[in-house]
Amino acid sequence: MKHAKHSSKLDSIGMTASLLCAIHCAIVPMVITTLPLIGLGFLANPLVEWSMIILALCIGVYAIGLSYVRTHHRPLPMLLLILGFMIIIIGHLFVSGWHEALVVPAGGLLIATAHFFNFKYTGMCNLTHTRFHLKHIHPEKAGAV
Repeated sequence: MKHAKHSSKLDSIGMTASLLCAIHCAIVPMVITTLPLIGLGFLANPLVEWSMIILALCIGVYAIGLSYVRTHHRPLPMLLLILGFMIIIIGHLFVSGWHEALVVPAGGLLIATAHFFNFKYTGMCNLTHTRFHLKHIHPEKAGAV
């Protein structure tokens, strides 16, 4: 049970980081000329971009990989994670202009979706807590109904 709580926190961090990454990737190209004026020019730095990608990759692989091995054994979250990172990397390396502002956030949203499915599959919810609750079976509660 301790692993499940740890995984749940990592998935929450992963979802948040992925969504922030998607927002960052969508907004920075539109406001790149105003960032230095308001002291946020560092956000357009490639080092910041790749640091965010590497951080999200580390969190994603650890959280989803650990949950896959220890809990749910379902490949969908890992496949979504890999596809999301492939889209982000392809977007950064091979796509330019306004197309990049569409492709890269799509990868970030896919990564957030991977963390959501991982969260769902690990069954981290309380039956009295309905926020983000999707119908699934709780093994410890199945016999009590």
